[in-house]
Amino acid sequence: MIDSLTKHISSKHDSYKMTVLIPSWNNLSILQLCIRSILKNSHFDLQIIVIINEGVDGTLNWIKEQEGIDYVYSEKNIGICYALNSCRSLLKSDYIIYLNDDMYVLPDWDLELYNEIKKQTGNEFMLSATMIEHTKTLNPCVVVKDYGKDIEDFKEELLLKEYKELAIPNWTGSTWPPNVVHVDMWDLVGGMSIEFSPGMYSDPDLARKLLMAGVRNFKGIGSSLVYHFGSKSTKRVRKNRGRNMFLLKWGLTANAFTTAYLNIGSKYKGYVAEPVVKPELKWVNRIKRILSC
Repeated sequence: MIDSLTKHISSKHDSYKMTVLIPSWNNLSILQLCIRSILKNSHFDLQIIVIINEGVDGTLNWIKEQEGIDYVYSEKNIGICYALNSCRSLLKSDYIIYLNDDMYVLPDWDLELYNEIKKQTGNEFMLSATMIEHTKTLNPCVVVKDYGKDIEDFKEELLLKEYKELAIPNWTGSTWPPNVVHVDMWDLVGGMSIEFSPGMYSDPDLARKLLMAGVRNFKGIGSSLVYHFGSKSTKRVRKNRGRNMFLLKWGLTANAFTTAYLNIGSKYKGYVAEPVVKPELKWVNRIKRILSC
């Protein structure tokens, strides 16, 4: 239950190219690195909104001391879904970028996204930057190169020297942050689905809603790069049963959606087509849905 939210605007301008939303839950040191990277490596002057969950580690006091950073504060941890939705009234741009606090953005990451946005003929898109991670994961869109698992062993200078060599071809299947959508599409689908609080599987759910709303361009930009330290908050939180929730809500697993519908991780070849789901996959999803009840 949400008791109250405090919102504060200190950003310098009335409008921005894009707005970056950063939920943070007692991760002050990594949040500071994230914001420093945005201020240092972004091409544009971006609106930054930090959602402070609890902030008992000094996050709230530190943010109050910073100039030009807007914030939402909750005394309790309200999770990702409520956190991102709470920022809507503070937006000063047409484009919402969701960024995790355990990410370090690389030079011109925002310019690469914005250049792609300007190529669009409408607002029906979901774009993602490309993550660099220190270990291989199940995410097929990740570039694997170890520049440190924590800020204590972060090889920042080496990363800044080598990051251009890590760019990959554009890929399809944008769901993971950092991602960007137009505010009109965000409003149309109602933002993040709060039934997934605190947030597990809310990312593919948002993509599924956007697909239902007419979005067909789910594009990952291989030259927009961020370094991801990896799940600094999700390792501590009590997780919701997002896998089952997605299955019961949509009638298919999140994995089936991202593979059969979005072709996640494959080389970008244009808009996703209407999915052709194999009959055996339909039966598998029906059985899984029954077993999850």
